[in-house]
Amino acid sequence: MQLQPYLFFDGRCEEAVEFYRRTLGAEIEMMMRFKDSPEPPPNATPDNADKVMHTSFRIGDTKVMASDGRCQGRPSFQGFALSLTARDEAEAERLFNALGDGGAVQMPLAKTFFSPRFGMVTDRFGVCWMVVVAS
Repeated sequence: MQLQPYLFFDGRCEEAVEFYRRTLGAEIEMMMRFKDSPEPPPNATPDNADKVMHTSFRIGDTKVMASDGRCQGRPSFQGFALSLTARDEAEAERLFNALGDGGAVQMPLAKTFFSPRFGMVTDRFGVCWMVVVAS
């Protein structure tokens, strides 16, 4: 069994994937736009033809899938966070700062009882990330 996150960016998917490529080294495996679908979904319109119907990309060993969904420009990510384990404290700092660019710090990166560095940041797309160094 596999569990893979599927994120709906509501019109900002391509921008988000490019951001994760630059900041996290994400590798895009595939990307299909609404206009390229062999069977367009019910919400396909001329206005969203170039938006992302489906994409998959890898961050480290994890496959993440995403879409522009309904393309209404109001992504909403609530009730979860993506946990990102850094190799060391320097990498944790770099990842935390990169993800926080244009976002908001929820919990500053600091030493905790369970990790030499742990922090929570919401990126510019509204996705909450927990950055941790394994102790």
